[in-house]
Amino acid sequence: MGGKRNLGLVRRAMWPALALLIVGNFAGYAVAGPNGLLAWGGYHRDLQERKAELASLEAEKAQLKHRSRLLDPRKADPDMADELVRRDLGLVRPDEVVVPLN
Repeated sequence: MGGKRNLGLVRRAMWPALALLIVGNFAGYAVAGPNGLLAWGGYHRDLQERKAELASLEAEKAQLKHRSRLLDPRKADPDMADELVRRDLGLVRPDEVVVPLN
C-alpha cells in the first residue's frame, strides 16, 4: 500500500517539477545567457568602443575627402600634386630634405 501511495505522490509532483525546471531554465538564460542581464555591461562597453572607432574613421574619411578635393584635376593644388609626385616616384634632388608630416 505504501508503494502505491509514493507512486501517486511522485506522479502528482512530476508536472509542477517539470514546470519549475522549464521556468528555471528560461530564468537562467534571461540572467546569464548571451543576451541576458549580465551581458548588458559588455554590450555597453562594446558600444562605446565602436563609437570611438567610428569617430576615428569619420575623421580619417574627412581627411581623405579633403585630400581628394585638393587633387581634383580641374583645380589641383600644385603643392599637393608636387608632394605626391616626388614621394611616389622618388624624385628628390640630393640637396633636398624630405620631412614627412604623418
